Amino acid sequence: MGRDTLSDLLGAVRLRGAVFYYVSCWRDWATEAPPAREIAAAVMPGADQVMAFHMVARGSAWAAVSGDAPLRLAAGDIVVLPHGDAHVMSSAPGLAAERQQPEWVFANRDAPRPMPISFRDGIGVPTPDAPSEDADAVLVCGFLGCDLRPFNPLVTTLPRLLHLPAARAGGWMANVIDQAARESAERRAGGDAVLERLAEMMFVDTVRRYLEDLPADARGWLAGLRDRHVGRALALLHGTPAHAWTIDELGRQAGLSRSALHERFVQFLGQPPMHYLARWRIQLGSRLLRETRHTVAAIALEVGYESEAAFSRMFKRLVGVPPAAWRRQAQPVVPPTASATTASVSSGAHSSMKR
Repeated sequence: MGRDTLSDLLGAVRLRGAVFYYVSCWRDWATEAPPAREIAAAVMPGADQVMAFHMVARGSAWAAVSGDAPLRLAAGDIVVLPHGDAHVMSSAPGLAAERQQPEWVFANRDAPRPMPISFRDGIGVPTPDAPSEDADAVLVCGFLGCDLRPFNPLVTTLPRLLHLPAARAGGWMANVIDQAARESAERRAGGDAVLERLAEMMFVDTVRRYLEDLPADARGWLAGLRDRHVGRALALLHGTPAHAWTIDELGRQAGLSRSALHERFVQFLGQPPMHYLARWRIQLGSRLLRETRHTVAAIALEVGYESEAAFSRMFKRLVGVPPAAWRRQAQPVVPPTASATTASVSSGAHSSMKR
């Protein structure tokens, strides 16, 4: 087994999910979701990037993003909007849709989740109880958040709409959707935590299936991950980011000459290996600044810099502010205790400190 570089990245950019709505629909219905950036502060506070998702638990639906052809979704299908585009969900393509107002989302931000909603003949209203079993379609809908800053090479390579058909997802994803529907309806203790983990699992599997289906001439981070040599180089950089890498050593271990690796890396990722490493180290450092009380000097050493000054120069160059200013601006996601300090370090950076 090689290194799970995708999991490394998703961990470093703080992927997190939540299920917000359990939607029952009857007859003809259509609703337009606003751009995720307009409601991000309500649904995913502190996230740089907010992505909407919809899981079809029963019946069928259509998903449409402006400028693209509508996509039919069957029971068990999943659709993710990685860039948070405004989009329409409906019972048929071309129906006039009422736009969900950001003000409504903010007004209901503290309502118990997931909120049951019923759409009857195009009119959507919150319902006090779980929707009826006789609905024509049932959707489980929510949001995923992650960091874009300082460095997230994955999101920019994803399409506007990710579709995971039930047939491609396998039986376990159907069970995930069923479990999400049950948790939404039953509201048992711990249900929010279960739904959050289910949403994250759904996204990871959707990205994995997308990776498997990439065409041979694809470019971007995922395509590079799939490439034999670039994928090996990425695994090495993620595995031991604090190592004093040179392009020569990385090329030898990846099975290419330094010039060939440079060319191949740029071909897939649009930047040389050492530039990628610098950005990856800064991403790891930014997480440590946010989640721990380590000194800037200690973090610099932990992610591969010989001095605090060198780390601070690169951090300001790539992020725009010095590490101390970033720390003041960042919102901690865990209490900065000793245990959190240990747990927050990425496996690659942590293991490299042991060497």
